[in-house]
Amino acid sequence: MYTLNGTLKVKKDTQQISDSFRKREFVVTDGSGNYPQDIMFELTQDQTSLLDNINLNDLVTVTFNIRGREWTSPQGEVKYFNSLNAWRVEKTQNGGAAPANTQAQQPAAKIDATDVETFVSNEEDDDLPF
Repeated sequence: MYTLNGTLKVKKDTQQISDSFRKREFVVTDGSGNYPQDIMFELTQDQTSLLDNINLNDLVTVTFNIRGREWTSPQGEVKYFNSLNAWRVEKTQNGGAAPANTQAQQPAAKIDATDVETFVSNEEDDDLPF
């Protein structure tokens, strides 16, 4: 699970792909880095209505999963595709100020006690004066 804060730039209409599948695409601008990035997400099935009460240029927080799939063309060429499947989209309630953290959140790496002991023992063997 990942989250991204940004500004809603594009909100497309819901597309009925088949009798049993519908999706809705939208774009959020992530301005956290030196260069703004326009990130496209998709909502599927009942979640397509999550954008109904959100307007263009609203600050939003998107919670999403990364999906990947393999596809083989009729010529036998294998290709890979990724999609960002949003499952929660909420207006940011910070009084219109820019979000403080707009980077995708990833789970923190776990550090084992043996890793710390190894680091400390390596530090003790170091003969540099600083």
